[in-house]
Amino acid sequence: MASAYAGGRWQGQRAVCIGGGTGTPVSLRALRSVGISTDAVVAVADDGGSSGLLRAHTGYLPPGDLRKCLVALAADAGDPWVGAFRQRFEYAHNHSLGNLIITALQQSAGSLDSALRLCEQLLGCVGHVYPSALTSVNLNGRTRDGVHLYGQSNICKSHTALASVSLDPADIAAHPLAVQAIRAADLLVLGPGSLFTSLIPNLLIQEVLKAILESKAAVVFVCSLSDFQGETWGLDAAELVEALLNHGLAGRLDYVLVNSLSAQTATQAIGNVTGMFAAIGPECANVGESGASEPSLRYVHFNQQIEERIRQSGVKLLTRDLIDPLHPSWHSVPALGAALASILANELS
Repeated sequence: MASAYAGGRWQGQRAVCIGGGTGTPVSLRALRSVGISTDAVVAVADDGGSSGLLRAHTGYLPPGDLRKCLVALAADAGDPWVGAFRQRFEYAHNHSLGNLIITALQQSAGSLDSALRLCEQLLGCVGHVYPSALTSVNLNGRTRDGVHLYGQSNICKSHTALASVSLDPADIAAHPLAVQAIRAADLLVLGPGSLFTSLIPNLLIQEVLKAILESKAAVVFVCSLSDFQGETWGLDAAELVEALLNHGLAGRLDYVLVNSLSAQTATQAIGNVTGMFAAIGPECANVGESGASEPSLRYVHFNQQIEERIRQSGVKLLTRDLIDPLHPSWHSVPALGAALASILANELS
């Protein structure tokens, strides 16, 4: 291990965060906090809010989740350009400046790849952001009570938890650079975030899934702390793991990272935080981007019985105190970074 990690710096090791939404940027910042070089592979099925409007009017891929990852990888979080990328304009359909810049650059620079590289230069990003595909795609969802839903923005607001999702069209090609990044990684991190609308859509792209299955990297699922969207409402930590296994990761998911606090303690920590998103920063603003009111949160249930179900699935379970004391529905970046670093260190030892 000494050859891979020395003096607080990882030498030649790379991680890739696979997902989207507001959760993946948390993992990006966590990995950066411990000095692990990190790229992002981001889902492209978003059809709501600012991203959905720009997608519908231009035909380009939705920029919002890409923008959030660019901001998370910016060298200086206090740089004025970072603030400008986050800035939203309520009087202009709540578009963010970053979304508009990415969309405009696709036209002026000739491709999304060129637009993203220019944004990385502008923000001084310390890693790369890749869409998982370069083709527009929509989501189909089926709830656990048999209701079929169409479109990411409808699925995430489901009244009951999802059983499965699929892509429309089903056979889109993966972005070659995303596949290349996955194959070169030493650590692949999924989550935290919206399981069926941000994480799993990447696994439904066959070349992406194949790259994960054939990669030599350790594959880690960071279980969300809280549940605020209908797509996973009421599911416990083991059921979230089962959903990943059922969507292609059976036999390939190595670790699950779960918050260690008991259900009672987690409830006390998270409490009733309806409307909390307005107070915890722009990177948590996807809930309500479409103008909908923010729902209440609940903790993702975890106890000894659920722990045993996860272990029986063949996945290594790690429990850590991961709650951010200031924002108890979100992961602590230092705690998550330390946990992910310990996994990589274990794999390299």
